[in-house]
Amino acid sequence: MATVYRWRLAPDGLATRRQLRALGLRPGGQDVVAELHRPRRRGRAPLVAYLYRIDHARPVRPMTPGRAAALAAAMLARRTCPNCRTDVGYCIPRSLGMCVPCHDTPSSS
Repeated sequence: MATVYRWRLAPDGLATRRQLRALGLRPGGQDVVAELHRPRRRGRAPLVAYLYRIDHARPVRPMTPGRAAALAAAMLARRTCPNCRTDVGYCIPRSLGMCVPCHDTPSSS
């Protein structure tokens, strides 16, 4: 069981994934050292953030040409409407399953 700290009371030397990324680091396979709990109102469960040791973190792997090409292909697939097969310039909403113009146009079937 990891140590639990309340919001803003975690000791120095620990960071969340986002904080590590802002420092150019990644957890690098280390286990979660502690949890940070942020209380919420009206009896809701607290927000939880996992904390990692900064001194055990590793540098972020550099972007290679192959990874950049794979990322570009994945983003192109998210922007391509399966109905009209065009790159609409934005990520297709999963709730619609197609671009907004195709969704708003009544089908003639």
